[in-house]
Amino acid sequence: MRFVFVAVAALVLAGCKEEVVDAPPPVDITEETVSFFCQMDVSEHGGPKGQIHLQGFPSPLFFAQVRDLVAYLKSPERDAQIIGVYVSDMGAAPSWDNAGAGNWILASEAQFVVGAQVAGGMGAPEVVPFLKTEAAQDFATEWGGDVMALDDIPAEVVLGPVEIDLTLETPS
Repeated sequence: MRFVFVAVAALVLAGCKEEVVDAPPPVDITEETVSFFCQMDVSEHGGPKGQIHLQGFPSPLFFAQVRDLVAYLKSPERDAQIIGVYVSDMGAAPSWDNAGAGNWILASEAQFVVGAQVAGGMGAPEVVPFLKTEAAQDFATEWGGDVMALDDIPAEVVLGPVEIDLTLETPS
């Protein structure tokens, strides 16, 4: 009897276990890649970019601004399971206007500068990702803001109305 109980309990627990899916590799941005929210050409905007892979979808959702990617992640209005999130490593970017083609990093491994006095690709205050903490701290020293992990970014920083601040700069 004890064996039957243990076997049934093991099957029940196995059924409750959430399926873990390996993140697919990042996808390169092409001239046809458009941003999820605005449907504008991603490559025409400076600053860091992002992509979110959803289970069951053949292509990722792209974002011309990392702030918008974080807003998507923090939004409660999602149905599909997220299986991969990548952002540009701005520490490896050739320039602010060229975030780079092959410098995608997992967002969960990035350090983000939040509150810097810089505008992203869509003109709103940007959330700037870096692989190396030292690079993020150097950026924050120059442009302001705080360094934090993705999960520590407050929802109110990215959700809600955006006030375009014309005093924000574009790093060179």
